[in-house]
Amino acid sequence: MKNLLVRTISGLIFGAIFLAGLLWHPIAYCVIFTAATVIMMQEYLSITLGRSGHPAKVFSLLTGALTFVLMFLTQGYGLDSKWLVILPVCALVIPMVILFTKQPGSYPKSPFLLSALLYIALPFAVTNLIVFDPLTGEFDAKVLLAVMLVIWASDVGAYMFGMALGQRYGRKLFPSISPKKSWIGYWGGLFLALVCGWAVRAVGLVDFPLAHCLIIAVIVNVTSTLGDLAESQLKRNFEVKDSGKIMPGHGGLLDRFDGALFAFPVAVLYIILFGL
Repeated sequence: MKNLLVRTISGLIFGAIFLAGLLWHPIAYCVIFTAATVIMMQEYLSITLGRSGHPAKVFSLLTGALTFVLMFLTQGYGLDSKWLVILPVCALVIPMVILFTKQPGSYPKSPFLLSALLYIALPFAVTNLIVFDPLTGEFDAKVLLAVMLVIWASDVGAYMFGMALGQRYGRKLFPSISPKKSWIGYWGGLFLALVCGWAVRAVGLVDFPLAHCLIIAVIVNVTSTLGDLAESQLKRNFEVKDSGKIMPGHGGLLDRFDGALFAFPVAVLYIILFGL
């Protein structure tokens, strides 16, 4: 009960911070999401490379922040999209920095420095594609908020059903990677995700047809579960319990948004492809 209380309070605080970023002002959204990108990249690189400093590590973090900011400026403030070419150039600079670094064992680190951009920076950056009205260019993050609510509902449902029933009944979801996750927890998460998908339309947060809302809820549930498992596999491989300590009861920010890193790009793609 104590752990649940700490987890709930911590989740509410961080939820309020991200809610403020989504509903307050576009600059607040940019600052909070850019900061989250850098924090999660730092956690990921601390897991894979250790906590020692490295010039290319700093450059990778800066490139991650620049990825979000440039996407934000092109989508919301009319910056010419040609400036996005800077991003692959910056990514190519990372192996160059490693080339001229005289620290022993630097080369094996390059895949993690680059994968941090693909795994974390890019999924967060693509949210910019759905927070600005394509016709007026005005900031409106309600669709992104709806997607995040479905992700959180899926997480809460999986946690509640898994703790209440999944630990005693039924089969484990992926015991070799995450022994505590169960199929009962998964179905509970799917159920709550569908309820949330219906609710965000019922309260007017989105105006998508109900069928699309429910399909997005299913997509988000499946991809966020896979994202959670992928991060669990990462931590198990490097023998790490949590990605960080920034969120008491949850661990690191990467532990909280591991599912979103998979769900954001797929949900955004679906919304764009169907012109929602």
